Amino acid sequence: MFNKKLLTSAVLSAIASQLAHAEIEEVVVTATKVSASTQDIPVAVSAVTEEKMEQLGIANFEDYLVQLPGVTAGGSGPGQNTVYIRGVASTTPNLTTAGVAGLAPNVAMYLDEQPLSQPGRNLDVYTADMNRVEVLAGPQGTLFGASSQAGTVRLITNKPDHSESYGKIKAGLATTSGGDDSSNIELMGNLRVSDRFALRGVAYTDTQGGYIDNVAGSLTAEDSARFRPEGTVRANGVPVSANRAGFQAGSDLSAVNFIAADNSDLVEDDFNETTYTGARVSGSFDFNEDWNGYLAVAHQELESDGVFYADPELGDDDLAISHYQPDNIEDEFDNVAWTLTGRVAELEMVYTGAFTSRDTDQLVDYSDYLFVGQYLPYYICDGSVSYPGSAAPAGTCQAPDLFVDSTTETEVTTHELRLSTDQSKSIRATVGGFYSDLELKERNDFTYPGSSVIQGFGQVGFSPNYPFTTGYTSDAGPFPDGVIFRNDVKRTDEQFGFFGEVTFDVADSLALVFGARYYDIEVDFEGSANSSFCNLFQPDADAYGTDISDIYNADGEVTFRGSCDTANHITYTQADVDDPSVDVPAAVAAALQAPDTAATDGTIFKFTANWTPTADTLFYATVSEGFRPGLLNRPGGASNADGSFTVPYALDTDEVLNLELGWKTDLFGYQVRFNGSLFYVQIEDMQTTIFDPSITNLFFSDNAADAEVMGLEADFIYQPDSVPGLSFTGAISLLDTEITKVLTPTDDVRKGDSLAYAPEIQANLQMRYEWEMNGLTAHVMPHMAYADESYSDIITINRLQLDSWVMFGLTAGVGADQWGAELFVENLTDERAELAGTFVYDRARISYARPRTMGLRLNYKF
Repeated sequence: MFNKKLLTSAVLSAIASQLAHAEIEEVVVTATKVSASTQDIPVAVSAVTEEKMEQLGIANFEDYLVQLPGVTAGGSGPGQNTVYIRGVASTTPNLTTAGVAGLAPNVAMYLDEQPLSQPGRNLDVYTADMNRVEVLAGPQGTLFGASSQAGTVRLITNKPDHSESYGKIKAGLATTSGGDDSSNIELMGNLRVSDRFALRGVAYTDTQGGYIDNVAGSLTAEDSARFRPEGTVRANGVPVSANRAGFQAGSDLSAVNFIAADNSDLVEDDFNETTYTGARVSGSFDFNEDWNGYLAVAHQELESDGVFYADPELGDDDLAISHYQPDNIEDEFDNVAWTLTGRVAELEMVYTGAFTSRDTDQLVDYSDYLFVGQYLPYYICDGSVSYPGSAAPAGTCQAPDLFVDSTTETEVTTHELRLSTDQSKSIRATVGGFYSDLELKERNDFTYPGSSVIQGFGQVGFSPNYPFTTGYTSDAGPFPDGVIFRNDVKRTDEQFGFFGEVTFDVADSLALVFGARYYDIEVDFEGSANSSFCNLFQPDADAYGTDISDIYNADGEVTFRGSCDTANHITYTQADVDDPSVDVPAAVAAALQAPDTAATDGTIFKFTANWTPTADTLFYATVSEGFRPGLLNRPGGASNADGSFTVPYALDTDEVLNLELGWKTDLFGYQVRFNGSLFYVQIEDMQTTIFDPSITNLFFSDNAADAEVMGLEADFIYQPDSVPGLSFTGAISLLDTEITKVLTPTDDVRKGDSLAYAPEIQANLQMRYEWEMNGLTAHVMPHMAYADESYSDIITINRLQLDSWVMFGLTAGVGADQWGAELFVENLTDERAELAGTFVYDRARISYARPRTMGLRLNYKF
């Protein structure tokens, strides 16, 4: 636990002897939907300014998250991350099912005025010509909507400047210890066309050299979970329970020929190279003194090879993994955003909208599934191995060199209209309405190459497979050779809401803020999760699998698919269930009660009391609520062997209640800025994603637990006038998270465990000193960041401990009015900082920070 008085006195006593009158620059943000200084608003907001981003070399998602205590991320590389704030996290969506089984984010990602949050795959927007990154901690749902349950991250771009024309070039070179070289270049230009019209554009390319090796390895189906006995202790210390013991544990496998996967053709050093390429053009036009129109068009391509996690069992001197199929991702998006700002009488009006189109194509090595997939040997081993009858297993098991070919197409349209009254009045308000429509099409082909040549039951390999035809399908089939499973799903998330926030100045130094938001959200699924189970001994029968369109189309009919005999594929109605003479399968009877959509609506509230006893101090107390919408489950209705747990068809909304006390102070003649907050968060019906093959071979989601978070966040700036050019900045986050009640009956969540990605301590510190030298300005800046140990999941069998870490960096350079040059070292001590990880497939896969990187950054203004 922690002590506020102790922290306050420690910071202030370190600087109390300096009492001069330097002023710290104020940062103007739009965290409350109106422009205001961070020091004047009763919101816990941190802003990484353009200057600070350049000083720290921040370019992408990972770069700025490391610099923000209280903010963490789970994921597996560029374009594949999920953000968490204040430890409100349960798990990280699995990459191969992010679209169809990914929970809605509980931290909203914004680019200017538009939300960019997407299930499992937040847009990885390169920070070219970015004005600032705002991080709003705690529930922000009254102003920013459903995905702002734990906070909001806003990327604010630089807008066209009507005052003059100018430009800037930035370039950099770097080398990584044990890895490849990196290089980047960015060109920005601002064109003043007239007093009323200005254009601004930026183009960039950034190639980041790889640092993880794909090393030679060997893998056979003998390592499958199908042959693993009860009591086997996993690497995370959790033993295999009786209901998860291998179906053929203890079998005599001496007559089985296990062919090993061979990755010799894929062995490569530093195979995870990444390139960001993109451009953004924006225009600003003043119609008159009161009205302005803004339009921005952006395109970005992200190409990445390899993976961004390593196997700790292979050592940490050179980060390495053994993969048996190529890994790569091509992720590109186009974005158009528009804003109209003006005045109607005494009201300021803002209408803003955006359209985003994103396409992602990815190949994922899926060989790790071997370690949890009970049925995997059935698809790559001869039938006489998997189902030998009374005899001992005999035959051949092909190499487990599995992969997933994943394609995702996403389109998002958003609109928001809001009105604000005069912010100088004693009663002031912001009200508005919001609408968004997301359509996500995801197809995942789970490919087992060995399945084409195994000896089945009267045939070689599997018969051609075709999709269910009840509803949406992206491809009429047959599936490509070796595709054993296919997820082919269209997901739509539609929401609208009305929001408002009113501030009352009840005295010169006391204001009360009331906020509310009404929301209405629907999440719908169409498509299928198709199986090949029966195809080893007969033509495709569209059996087993999940016909998602059939279950969730609310037509009052469901067809039984749980048999290889198509004569049993009978369509039932509720009338059949009510007729005692009709024997309706239990799964069908339950599916007839499935909802059409995961729909939720309601109202959340916020109340803040804001006290400003002096012009330099602000104290506030806030009570706020947040929510996250539910989700439909692909394998809804699936049960474990003893029937003690059935996968729900739809998740409930999970909700948070946040109690917060905060302060913002400028001290010692504006030499010191010290801000912070104490908070308590109560979480009800926390959602999580579970992979448990003893229940179903598909990822599913559930409302797993209730939990609570207690914490303290603080940041400071110290800029002593007695030493011109010297400044210190730092921040700290202290968290105490705990699961207080277990809701899911699978015995996979434990009361008293901490939440995921919730280190008890995170901190950073920077010192910068600037001085004049022969007409130039020189600087040096050492900096550090620290994170305590944390865990990757709240699900016990998937829970991996991530070690604590501390990283140091150093920059030094010189510059003049028009140019600058800087040498830098990141991760100075070459720390193996464990930023994220997963144990979903019973093997530790850890995402490490980039090893020590040294380089040169240049910029030139014109």
